[in-house]
Amino acid sequence: MSGRKKIIFDYAIRSSPSILYNFLTTPEGLAQWFAEHVDSVDKVYKFFWEGSAEEAEMLETIEDHMVKFSMEDHEEGEFLEFRIEKSEISNDTILFITEFLEDYDIEDQQIFWNTQIDRLKGSIGAKN
Repeated sequence: MSGRKKIIFDYAIRSSPSILYNFLTTPEGLAQWFAEHVDSVDKVYKFFWEGSAEEAEMLETIEDHMVKFSMEDHEEGEFLEFRIEKSEISNDTILFITEFLEDYDIEDQQIFWNTQIDRLKGSIGAKN
């Protein structure tokens, strides 16, 4: 058993859930913010970053609400999930990112997601 634990990051994004969902599930959308290039065949996605590549299988998807990937370097039962929810109070669209990390990786991963979400907002045209 590893020391990895489930961590959830959340971001308010000025976007409709359907537009945001497209950026989370299509190779074209993901390549605009998540990776330099993305290929997919059926439910298998290949993400390319600075000369390295990682495969992931799309485990589950609910249109305009959620997508869950099993990344090749994750342990059994671990996943990367993007969940879209609307705040009942503010009516904002909130993106929740769930993944499994070691304690010493949490801070660096927070910086990574902050950078990637800024790219996502720029791609959507939702910069704050």
